[in-house]
Amino acid sequence: MKLAYDPSMFRDSMTLKQMFDEVARLGYEYVELSPRRDFIWFYEHPVADHTLIKQVKKYAKDAGVKISSILPVQQWSSPDEQEREFAVRNLKRTIEITAELEVPVLNTEFAGDKFQPLVSQGQWYKSMAELAPVFEKNNIELEIQPHPNDFIESNLAATRLIRSLDLDWVHQVWCSAHAFYMDDGRGDIRQQFAESGERITHVLIADTFNHKGNFGLRYIINPPGAPVTIHQHLNPGEGEVDFTTLYQVLNERHFDGIITNNVFAWPDRVDWSNDVTLQSIQSGLHLLKT
Repeated sequence: MKLAYDPSMFRDSMTLKQMFDEVARLGYEYVELSPRRDFIWFYEHPVADHTLIKQVKKYAKDAGVKISSILPVQQWSSPDEQEREFAVRNLKRTIEITAELEVPVLNTEFAGDKFQPLVSQGQWYKSMAELAPVFEKNNIELEIQPHPNDFIESNLAATRLIRSLDLDWVHQVWCSAHAFYMDDGRGDIRQQFAESGERITHVLIADTFNHKGNFGLRYIINPPGAPVTIHQHLNPGEGEVDFTTLYQVLNERHFDGIITNNVFAWPDRVDWSNDVTLQSIQSGLHLLKT
């Protein structure tokens, strides 16, 4: 198992070198290289060139930190064809960067438009057909998560789409902070893992409240029915995710993929947040050695 840290809480306040040093100081052997303006940013073409890639490899080596995965977010399922084409170009370059960094995994989100799910699905299949040869040429595995506000939010629907590709190098990301979106508010973790089987190879750890709770009144939205997407990325224990069951399921499955600290809520209290979350992960996954 790889225990990784998502450094999004200090992506805007630290250089790349400082980021790797900080991840090492927090006690991690692995980092998930999530979006940064000075490397690969949301929806944009990567700005990393060969020189910067070499520097990143040196920063990681000097800090004693390995990169578990590269995380780009692109509109590769967009109903807008020009936007989709741009996203595919961006992803092709990101795959090349991932290979040059000698990182075996790229993970991303389905994206698209939740209000045009069928069109988005068709665009996603089209993008996968264009990108599959690039992934295979570079020997990079792909992990995809159904993210709130994507054209797919359901765990089961995501698993079905991934299986439909019939490609053994395409896997699924499961995020605890999205648990209540993935089955319309039940947050039934055991059922979600039963649906996906061995397709889940990456688990993101963060807590959230059930947005469907209290008859849909957990949050007050003005005006009622406004098309917004709400969730948090809190420390375990601050929300309503059933972490006892999550850790039981992971232990029962002898999960051997990537576990990532995915808490974003406390950039002003990074050490405290990490202490809480890391203790939760390490004590919960008592059958797994970190």
